[in-house]
Amino acid sequence: MFVPLSVRCIRMAMTGVLLGTLVGCASQITIRAAAPRTPETIFSPLPLPPPNAIRTQTGRPGPDYWQQRADYDIDATLDADARVVSATAVIRYYNRSPDELRYLWLHLEQNLYRPDSRGGQRGVGGSSIPNRDVNTNGMEVSFVRIGGRDVPLRVHDTVARLDLPEPLAPREGMLEIEIGWRFEVPRLGDARMGWEQTRNGTIFQIGQWYPAVCKYDDVHGWNTLPYLGQGEFYSDFGRFDVRLTVPRAHLVAATGVLMNPEEVLTAEQRVRLTRAAASPSAVIIRGLDEIGSAASRPAGAGPLTWHFVADDVRSFAWAASPAFIWDAAGITERGRVPSERDGTVALPPGTLVQSFYPVEATPLWFDNVTMLRMAVLHFGGMWGVYPYPTATNVNGVVGGMEYPMIVYCSERMNERELFEVTAHEAAHWWFPMVVNTDERRHAWFDEGFVTFMTNYAMRERRAAWFDPREWAARVADDLGRGGQPAATRSDEIDSGAYGALAYDRTAWALYCLREKVLGPQRFDDAMHEYIRTWAYKSPQPADFFRVIEDAAGCDLAWFWRGWLYEDARLDQAVVGVRQRGENATATFENRGEMVMPLEFLVRYSDGSSETRTTGVEVWYASDRCELSWATGGRRVREVIVDPGDVLPDVDRSNNRRSGG
Repeated sequence: MFVPLSVRCIRMAMTGVLLGTLVGCASQITIRAAAPRTPETIFSPLPLPPPNAIRTQTGRPGPDYWQQRADYDIDATLDADARVVSATAVIRYYNRSPDELRYLWLHLEQNLYRPDSRGGQRGVGGSSIPNRDVNTNGMEVSFVRIGGRDVPLRVHDTVARLDLPEPLAPREGMLEIEIGWRFEVPRLGDARMGWEQTRNGTIFQIGQWYPAVCKYDDVHGWNTLPYLGQGEFYSDFGRFDVRLTVPRAHLVAATGVLMNPEEVLTAEQRVRLTRAAASPSAVIIRGLDEIGSAASRPAGAGPLTWHFVADDVRSFAWAASPAFIWDAAGITERGRVPSERDGTVALPPGTLVQSFYPVEATPLWFDNVTMLRMAVLHFGGMWGVYPYPTATNVNGVVGGMEYPMIVYCSERMNERELFEVTAHEAAHWWFPMVVNTDERRHAWFDEGFVTFMTNYAMRERRAAWFDPREWAARVADDLGRGGQPAATRSDEIDSGAYGALAYDRTAWALYCLREKVLGPQRFDDAMHEYIRTWAYKSPQPADFFRVIEDAAGCDLAWFWRGWLYEDARLDQAVVGVRQRGENATATFENRGEMVMPLEFLVRYSDGSSETRTTGVEVWYASDRCELSWATGGRRVREVIVDPGDVLPDVDRSNNRRSGG
């Protein structure tokens, strides 16, 4: 999900010493205050969970690693006038765990929009999540059957327990569940779905819309944290075979590949779509002048059923409207999903890049396919080639939200903001759509990653759009206010601080790790190893830390603790400069709780200068250090700490000192 900069800059001040826990650990660590250090220092090892045969000491999946699978065959109908979706599904659930399962848990996330929901009563909306519609009946389940027999479903807010007639055997036990349900589409569902009335008809953007089996994993067992609105999602990979019946005038965009274009598109549209798949520039599939024209839809009467199939995805979303303009372009090469590599499925060879938008989004959205295509290629070049056959952006009421192969963006006026949200949501196709992290607990673990990725895409699109000094100053301002650690569980983050912590602080942590600690090549090699290792699997934060440290060849406990697990400040100061003959000595202090390598610029009286750097090890024993160097006979005029203003230093007034 994209949180706008204007919202991310809002920060709620909080005080006091906080407690933090590394998820998956048996013990807690106390977040230390800015006092003399206790025996546990910032350099102490993190209390990570012990490695085992499932998750190893190098952070990689071990020989006993397992994960569940859930496949969904869904038939859904949109009643556009009533704004109601009715559906049935067959869910095939595969138990690959070593455990016998006597019951399953399901997510019924539409129940968030009931007036009596826990999330609705909590009022999470605040400043990071726009107002939600809490006036629906939620997800109304009409039946649940196993083996042709009705079985009871015990609903508890946004989750439901399904007791099984027979236990599901471990290691490849499979169960089929039939289920029927309906729901009213909320006006704006927590910035992740909703509907909008436009000049040429209603745009429906649908997400979190089907009963989904909760994830069962080796760390938490059943992941049944309620959907409160702020924390996002965590689910299993599977295959979605979905048929969507909508009014004939509607176009549909969805996760996956359209399987029946001959039934839902005109002959001319099919020709244009074929041309677009091979074109690096936008091809109009349905133009502005064709909206409302009967010739732009197949002849006949009554609704049409659009059939989509998606393999190796963790969820499915879709949008429908009679108001859509539709543009597309192609990327000829892409990666491969696991089902292709093992020969289970055959998919189109490239990626079809698409934009769907109403006339209200013009003229800005005429360029959106180009924006989206550039973002996909940029991320593919830096972090691994995009693996899916479609990449779609839909303009409507939803500000910014990601699903496999499809994202939602509402911006219609500003080119910079549209590119930023488009790139941000597209980056989510890497995290968490391929590297499947637990968003419900760890917002930073994907939102921070994709914000970091987006900064580089912004710089490539237009250099002036990414200013490291501005970013460092904003993060420093956040650190200076105090509050919660970035790794606070998603729903426990103060809503006014959500963007600053999960997005900005984590993104800048990764930027500083790449640019100021490891260097681009070392960082990129480690990140590529992490992505390759955990693609289509479900890492925990400890796995990430271990892979990065293993692949980069260094201990970074001090970095993770200071940036993620503590509400720490960075304040580097130069407090003295003296010179004797051809040798100079500068005294530096680390006045905050966070530590970073020390970089300083030395300016000499003859107009020359040099930049000197030292590792974080200078802070091992003390928060004060002295560094000496030969000047070659030159007189020191000034010493400046962090001369590029890249670190989030909370007090830059002490970063300069004249020579003595």
